[in-house]
Amino acid sequence: MRIAIIGGSGIYEPGILSQVREERVVTPYGIAVLKVGTYQGEEIGFMPRHGEQHTLPPHRVNYQANIWALKTLKVERVIATGAVGALNPRFEPGHLVIVDDFLDFTKRRTYTFFEGGETGVVHTDFSIPYCPELRRLLLEAARELGMVAHDGGVYACTEGPRFETPAEIRMIRQLGGDLVGMTNVPEVVLARELGLCYSLVAMVTNMAAGIAKHTLSHEEVLQVMAANREKLRRLIMHTLPRIPKKRDCPCSHTPARVEVRPRWEGERQP
Repeated sequence: MRIAIIGGSGIYEPGILSQVREERVVTPYGIAVLKVGTYQGEEIGFMPRHGEQHTLPPHRVNYQANIWALKTLKVERVIATGAVGALNPRFEPGHLVIVDDFLDFTKRRTYTFFEGGETGVVHTDFSIPYCPELRRLLLEAARELGMVAHDGGVYACTEGPRFETPAEIRMIRQLGGDLVGMTNVPEVVLARELGLCYSLVAMVTNMAAGIAKHTLSHEEVLQVMAANREKLRRLIMHTLPRIPKKRDCPCSHTPARVEVRPRWEGERQP
């Protein structure tokens, strides 16, 4: 299984896969749950970031277990989705953004697999934070489908689960942020540490606090995502067959060297 999809808020079922089964993978960081099915004859993984019923708030998602589980299953490519608020007036609700950079304003999360000791200390390069090959393929697919998909945008990740204040949004805007969300860090960082190609398709669900003319709510986010769920599915369906088996990007060039092997729930632990 070389490709996986991580579904964000409002995307809890793959929708495009057949012969779907559930896998529960034991990792050193806990159990990760995902669905595995087939699309056009290829096995694809689907992981709902917040759980099937959105039971995990952004600061409680087990990002380490999720990414480690994908690595154990031999995944090389990850297409993630996420709901975002927009600071950039060019990005309107319903627009897609193929993110190319991020700002990190999270506070309490574990950002690395490499804490010293047996794992060593690894300083991973992030000059190109998101896989350029996956970004190109997603943009080409969006253009062919006639979708509004912006080429690049800076995702500012905040701790959550509360929405940001207008003052915070003004600060983020001054620092170059285009979008604001609560989940992409450390997910993108951990993926690169393990040499995975990672891309993020951000769905704009609302304008950010202080820019929107109304107060924000999670219900609004879910409503916009529900209205645009089919758009995301069509984009992913159009992109998957384009992904070549051989990677032609720098994502796998990481100094990290870790031994990752599958362990399934119920297996006797050493």
